[in-house]
Amino acid sequence: MASQSAHISPNKRFLIFFDFDETIVDETSDDMVVQVAPGQHLPGWLKDTYQPGRYNEYMQRVLAFLAEQGVTESDMRNVMEKLPATPGMLNLFQFLRTRSLQDFEVVLVSDANTFFIESWLRRAGVRQLFHRIFTNPATFNRDGRLVMRPFHSHNCPRCPDNLCKQVVVRDYVGRRTQERGRPYQRVFYVGDGANDFCPALALGSRDVVFPRRDFPMHKLITETHESMPGEFKAVTVPWVTADEVVQRLKKLVVE
Repeated sequence: MASQSAHISPNKRFLIFFDFDETIVDETSDDMVVQVAPGQHLPGWLKDTYQPGRYNEYMQRVLAFLAEQGVTESDMRNVMEKLPATPGMLNLFQFLRTRSLQDFEVVLVSDANTFFIESWLRRAGVRQLFHRIFTNPATFNRDGRLVMRPFHSHNCPRCPDNLCKQVVVRDYVGRRTQERGRPYQRVFYVGDGANDFCPALALGSRDVVFPRRDFPMHKLITETHESMPGEFKAVTVPWVTADEVVQRLKKLVVE
């Protein structure tokens, strides 16, 4: 079976990666799905099962609990569809849509899951913008339970067991560069969280990272510049609204 990326025009000059939670949407989808639980909260015994670095396993237990409580696929979809976009994000998507034919290959990499992400993207009318989505697979079983699995396994000590975004970014850029026969002019990364810092470390001095201002990714980049000058190579452009990302991209596209 041909990979999806085989159908992408080799002429695109730029590759742009997006995180999902608190980057594309202004909430964390895993937190918001709790709205459909009885009393809109999880029992203490369930919360107490969380272990650092094993969040994916914890969310599998949360989804199993919701199914036991009679929460349906449509209940969850309704919550996801109502998640607010981050300020300016729909403007950024509109800009990318107008430029995507010749300029931008758009990829999503997230520690959420396929059902949450696809539900929101389709409702927002932007699913077609994304060439690939890398996230934890999630499908409903015959009992109506959303079953989520880890995306992959890896050896990165910085990232949760189920997903290292740097592995995804490195593999994708390497494979697509080979398929295209030439590198991208620039790679961009738009994110907010601590797990977005790891992939940003892999980018070079011509690439641009857009961390959400004062969120964990931005703080980690700032700390790295102070403690290890030269370690973080990409140009850093913090943003409060995604309109600021549009402004910088417009300048780079006309070069």
